[in-house]
Amino acid sequence: MDQIIIQTLHGLVNGMVLAMVASGLTLIFGIMDIVNFAHGDLLMLGAFVGASVLGVTGNYWLALLVAAVVIAVLGARSPDHDAAALDRTRPADDHPRHVRRLARDPEVRALAVGPVGATDQRAGSGRLRAVPPPIPWYRIATAVLAGLIITGLWLFLKYGKYGIWIRATTQDRVMAQAMGIPVPLVYTGVFAIGSAMAAASGVLFGPFAGVTQTMGFDFTLRAFIVVVVGGMGNLGGSILASIFVSLLESYAAIVVSPAQAVIVSFIVLVLTMLFRPTGLFVPTPK
Repeated sequence: MDQIIIQTLHGLVNGMVLAMVASGLTLIFGIMDIVNFAHGDLLMLGAFVGASVLGVTGNYWLALLVAAVVIAVLGARSPDHDAAALDRTRPADDHPRHVRRLARDPEVRALAVGPVGATDQRAGSGRLRAVPPPIPWYRIATAVLAGLIITGLWLFLKYGKYGIWIRATTQDRVMAQAMGIPVPLVYTGVFAIGSAMAAASGVLFGPFAGVTQTMGFDFTLRAFIVVVVGGMGNLGGSILASIFVSLLESYAAIVVSPAQAVIVSFIVLVLTMLFRPTGLFVPTPK
């Protein structure tokens, strides 16, 4: 019974962090039709920035804030991200699924190489050892904080002025532009928000396993799985799918090794594509 409780806690924590990553990825895809394969690298860079600030200041909250802001600016000002050009080249009645990268993976990971990267990794690992083994308070706090961030994003999209612009652009880009909404600015803002969510996820997850150059690989793959399972462009579905898949993996780890438990997420993906390709958590049209 204790093992089930522990695995449930781990599944919820991993699911909430994954939900933050997937929410940013879903937001970018839903508004811009861009599948950003470099999303995991943004998570990695955010973790390194956060660990650097934490090592210098010792303030975790400042590290979380600075990492989110820095990576948001990086995402908004990326050379490969030209919202205005994308808006001009895409026909009004055509919505192809663009597959793009924010940057080349080796170039992005190269930013984390050097003495700063080594210091950051030690800072992240030190934080992990500070968590008391009997009661994983940091994991509980991480799940709560991730839930608060996701709730804040939902409230912003539902009630905020800029959030209303985003939802209007998602539903009808041409009509939104005709009503005076600056669509290119919305594109830039959405990419910045998605990048900030990835960076915050990296800061939250870094103390669990340390900050490394390859930490974004696993999250990129799992984020795409839950985005497909939850429904492409469906923010709520991606969040629910993140928790669902993470819990299944945690429970499977009781029977098999954690490395083998990852297969469960692929099984869910295959079954979803076979029997409900629109997504498990997408409402069935009446």
